[in-house]
Amino acid sequence: MAEVPIQNTPRVAGASHYGLGRTFRVLFDILTIRFLLKYFTRPMHFFGAIGLAGTATGAALLGYCAVVKIFWRLDIIEEHGPLLIAGCLLLLAGLMMFSTGLIGELLIRTYFESQNRRIYAIRDILSQKRREKVDERR
Repeated sequence: MAEVPIQNTPRVAGASHYGLGRTFRVLFDILTIRFLLKYFTRPMHFFGAIGLAGTATGAALLGYCAVVKIFWRLDIIEEHGPLLIAGCLLLLAGLMMFSTGLIGELLIRTYFESQNRRIYAIRDILSQKRREKVDERR
């Protein structure tokens, strides 16, 4: 390892066009690449988790409103109107995210099948002896 000294030369003409707007575009590109690398072959892992959390939270809020209505005989709209609306929206948004994950899974499987490729990659093929060694380690 060695340190190499450099000398910065001043800009000959003009000004830099690398501003704040370009920084955000680069950040969005990085996030897009990260998302595609991690969830391209399994979109349900991303959308399903968000959908399940939203659906569970919405169902819990609506369940609470139902218990209050049944046992305390309160007018839900008057007493907990925003909570009822939030529960409905979370439930619907969660179902939509879950459905988006399912549609993504179908699209990915259709894509790979049309390309005559597998979704997974085989890293290594073990011989019988190597398989026995791996089993012994476990």
